[in-house]
Amino acid sequence: MDNNWMNAPGGSNNPANNNSWAAPPGNDQNYVPNPNQYGNPSQMMNQNYGAQQQQPQPPPQRQQPPPRAVSNISSTSHSSAAAPPATTPTTSHKAPTDPIIADRAGDEETEDGRIRNKEAASKIRDAWIYKQIRARQDEFTTYQQGRIFVGTWNVNAKGKDENLSSWLCADWHQYGPPDIVVVGFQEMVDLNAVNVAVENKSQQRSQFWVDRIRSTLNSRENTMGDPMRAYTQIAVKYLVGLLVCVFVKAPHKPRLKYVGTDSVGVGVMGVMGNKGGVSIRLQFYDTTLCFVCTHLAAHRENVAGRNADFANVFSKTSFEIGEEAVSEVIRSGSLNKLSAGTSSVGISEHDISFWFGDLNYRVDESIPTERVLELSKMNQLSELIEQDQLNVERAQGRVFQDWEEGQLAFKPTYKYQPGTDLYEERPDKKLRAPAWCDRILWLAQEPGHVSQLNYVRSEINISDHKPVMSTFLVTIKDVVLSKRMQVHKEVIRLLDTFENNSLPMLSLDRIKLDVGEVRYDQRVTQQIIITNTGKVVAPFRFVPKLEEEALCKPWVTVSPAYGMLIPGEQTQIEVTVTISNATAHALNTSREVLEDSLILRLENGRDYYISVSGKYARSCFGMSVDDLVLYTDPIRDVPLDPILRAEKYDLNTKAAMCVPKELWRIIDAIYERGLDERDLFSTPGNPDEVYQIRECLDTGAPFENFSVHSMTEALQSFLSNLSSPVVPSSLFPTLDIDAQNIQSFARKFLEDMPPIQYNVFIYTISFFREVLLHRQGNRLSPAKIARICCTCLVSSAQGNGEEGAESLPKRRGNMQQIMLHFLETNSI
Repeated sequence: MDNNWMNAPGGSNNPANNNSWAAPPGNDQNYVPNPNQYGNPSQMMNQNYGAQQQQPQPPPQRQQPPPRAVSNISSTSHSSAAAPPATTPTTSHKAPTDPIIADRAGDEETEDGRIRNKEAASKIRDAWIYKQIRARQDEFTTYQQGRIFVGTWNVNAKGKDENLSSWLCADWHQYGPPDIVVVGFQEMVDLNAVNVAVENKSQQRSQFWVDRIRSTLNSRENTMGDPMRAYTQIAVKYLVGLLVCVFVKAPHKPRLKYVGTDSVGVGVMGVMGNKGGVSIRLQFYDTTLCFVCTHLAAHRENVAGRNADFANVFSKTSFEIGEEAVSEVIRSGSLNKLSAGTSSVGISEHDISFWFGDLNYRVDESIPTERVLELSKMNQLSELIEQDQLNVERAQGRVFQDWEEGQLAFKPTYKYQPGTDLYEERPDKKLRAPAWCDRILWLAQEPGHVSQLNYVRSEINISDHKPVMSTFLVTIKDVVLSKRMQVHKEVIRLLDTFENNSLPMLSLDRIKLDVGEVRYDQRVTQQIIITNTGKVVAPFRFVPKLEEEALCKPWVTVSPAYGMLIPGEQTQIEVTVTISNATAHALNTSREVLEDSLILRLENGRDYYISVSGKYARSCFGMSVDDLVLYTDPIRDVPLDPILRAEKYDLNTKAAMCVPKELWRIIDAIYERGLDERDLFSTPGNPDEVYQIRECLDTGAPFENFSVHSMTEALQSFLSNLSSPVVPSSLFPTLDIDAQNIQSFARKFLEDMPPIQYNVFIYTISFFREVLLHRQGNRLSPAKIARICCTCLVSSAQGNGEEGAESLPKRRGNMQQIMLHFLETNSI
């Protein structure tokens, strides 16, 4: 698409001779400018405007096959109805669809007892049509390639007249001017109480930065005085210190539509705008794009806060674009929303989404601040990248699931002395570890449609952050309406041939599912094969039981929860039983049994009832220490039924043991295997061994030759998954702790503990004190052991009310100091 846009009207690049990017007749929103005035906008996608034309290669860390049959960025002619890049279909990143697609209030019962829900039938029908059209989208879609620039910068409330070209236009000489420029700012104003409450300066500063970006992009040097090389502002959204703005090349503006914006505050009290996200979405030709600029929770230790902020922004961001816009993208096969009748879309319901900003993820605290500074200044980044919190959290699946990020090949962008290229080390300032706070990630329904050309930072130095930017090569879809209408007619015609016959019928290969014995933290899945044995389409769905809202009990999941079968077609329903910690606690306390029934409703037909049952193999995991000390027998031999348990044991007697035998066994086993093992409590264990250790604890079987790392992981898992923590949040200190009062706080803490919890706490702390005697070999420190104790022994429940929720991290910090005191004091 890097074609000469000044071709003569009769040339091969004249839009009159090439319809692959021309708007269909009668579509006013897709109006294409007069070809005699300037060239076809598709021919101006990714113009290099004097730059050396070349095919950019993606960074080495992203090994993807090159797009097939897609118009090349440096080609001189368009390919008609080209196929998209070959990709492996993925679905895990797509927006979750509510399995309850229609309320039971819409159910209609006929005289012969059949039940029909017109709303559900209509949505299921639309979803089936969507699937067929999406499978055939290559028949009515042409593909071109364009470039998108994404930049982010925390300006620390600074900025006057510095040159932005080294940030916004740094790679134009290599790749040419991008088709879309997206820029995000954080802290464009001071995040003080006045600005957060009334946003009295946000509008003024946002306009300042938008004007600066516009003047940079449209400078004489960049446009050479030609208005067709200029950029047009499409949308701006700000929230206190956050700003996101989108510019596109002027010729493309007629092919942009359905622009939407949203903002989500997640700061003070969970709603204020000192932290949060601002977003813009749009349809570029027939590709839907979403851009999210965020500023997440600060402080090195607050990883959970950042993860929660991401989840809040992701779930709460919604663009009201109208039912007509949603219906159009469904018809084009580009929206991952199977249920029609909605007028809004979320972040993941776009072909491509970009997430950028000051995400505030730091280098893990296991690397001291001084060491991070030293490695950053020497540009020795591999150790820091390995311990980067965002990389760690993404690898563990706790945040940005299925999003992608390029390789970090630049030095940490925070924290600098403003006005210099030096990390902040002045003695009068707090010493902070450098970090890659400023990041750019992306999410694509078709991963092969996005290739990152670069991921770098700028050296503008007015802020304590460095700007970051990335240019992407993206595949853009352009739908040929006449061909799409033909495909749509063919799909409807096929559907009509079956809908005009008689009633639907299904056959199920079984209606009773017995998953057998299920263990703690285990998932057991069984399948049901359903077949359409009738002569018409059979839309089906699972529905809740009467006076219930959920399809099934929490320990059961069903996939898919609805669908449609044409005659003779069959599909497989997976029913999965999962024993989570909450389910195990409910089973142990006889508040739950592994029995449930599912209702499979055939629209305009009958209901099918499916029973699900199983037997819980009781485990010490998910129980309370108060229950565990009652039994000397292996917990697997203790009946779940309260009547049988009362017949076998006298539960009115005192506890049989001071501490649970399971805790004693595993600590004793760790002693035997040696406390000098290097990286004890840091190196993960073997998952199979951890599972076998749990079985040994539950059945009383002797331990095999398991590794000490597997034993320590099992110990942490046992303590962390107690149904009630050893240290509840009610015992957290409410006042600040210092050297003068920590002794009294510690004494009061022990006095207030219930007897069994007191025994477990003292026993566990004594063990960890013994572990610290071997610190020279295991390389553990009291601070690290204190963090482990907090993770294993302390409640993670939220505080009561807003004040309690805000003070909980501080109170947990105080609790960690008490743990450290118990570990280091001469006597407990």
